[in-house]
Amino acid sequence: MSLIDRYLFRQLLGPTLLATAALSAVAVLSQSLSALGILVDQRQSALVFAKIVLLAMPQLIVVILPIAGLVAALMAMNRLHTEQEIIICFAGGMSRWGVIAPAMRLAAVMTLISLVLTLWIQPWSYRRLRDTLETVRADLVTSMIKPGEFTHPAPGLTVYAQTVDDEGAIHNLFINRDTGNGRDSTITAREGQLQRRGGAPVLLMRHGASQEFSSAGVLNFLSFDEYIFDLRPLMALDRAVRYKLSDRYPHELFFPDARQEWERDNINKMLAEGHSRLATPLYNIAFMAMALAAVIGGAFSRMGYGARIAAVAAAALVARTLGFAVQAAAGAHPDLNVVQYLVPILATLISAMVLFGRRTAPLRAPPLGVTNTPLGRPA
Repeated sequence: MSLIDRYLFRQLLGPTLLATAALSAVAVLSQSLSALGILVDQRQSALVFAKIVLLAMPQLIVVILPIAGLVAALMAMNRLHTEQEIIICFAGGMSRWGVIAPAMRLAAVMTLISLVLTLWIQPWSYRRLRDTLETVRADLVTSMIKPGEFTHPAPGLTVYAQTVDDEGAIHNLFINRDTGNGRDSTITAREGQLQRRGGAPVLLMRHGASQEFSSAGVLNFLSFDEYIFDLRPLMALDRAVRYKLSDRYPHELFFPDARQEWERDNINKMLAEGHSRLATPLYNIAFMAMALAAVIGGAFSRMGYGARIAAVAAAALVARTLGFAVQAAAGAHPDLNVVQYLVPILATLISAMVLFGRRTAPLRAPPLGVTNTPLGRPA
């Protein structure tokens, strides 16, 4: 790689990293707001909250990278072209491909990163995210007791607590059990505490009463100073985690298990997701080519390239939206999966036609006070 190649590569790499960081920060903020309920409602620690946010980031980065490359290329190439540094490169004998090659190499690196993220890191992180969320939901402290709310942690079981203090003490507790045979029981207590006895989870209730109708329809009332409510039946409930399409590895998407009913019923959606994983990284190359076509593909202008940049930004939005629409349609019509690849490929080919379909703009002498240095900057 020559000196000018390295210079052009650095001019693109810096804005790309900056744009990626800025868009990732926005994505983290958005993800944090959606996960805030886990921290507040489920009373989880900040560490669990941060883990959930970070595990959701790989998929967001895959979407962010092409946009960051587009924004960075438009900014960097517009500045280089406006300051006539691109004209100096052409004047020095560089071909059009030689000028855009550093940008395309950067796009290729971004494509490889996106491919690794979408094929392996995303399903790995989403599986950890799904397991973490299921662990949070299975937490007896958070699933059973929500101050001021009636909860139903198990079929036929209703739990209410007025308050829970910082030490985990539960105040004014109400539990109703519906057995389905007309023998409902209700337990109330002024205080309660979740504990473990003999390795089993129990709810220790103090200063309360139990009411239950017998088979003869007689109400049995019993007051107690201390009562132990066994929670082991709740722990025995089936809490199997079902992984979504975004949680599955490529081989699971392209080769579904026909023995499982859910996979048989959703085979088209799985194929659409698998092809989307392979097609999405191509938008890095497509958006980079579109940015280069917007700046270098037209005639030189001292007034800037605002109109062409706006047109390319709109075209990129249309292309990405079309890609999402085709993915959704391919879930019902698998023949459309090929179109998922055609959208970014056609965008790249059209940009290449704009870039190479016209002759290089006539070279102009540098303005007064500017020497013909390799980068065309004032002496």
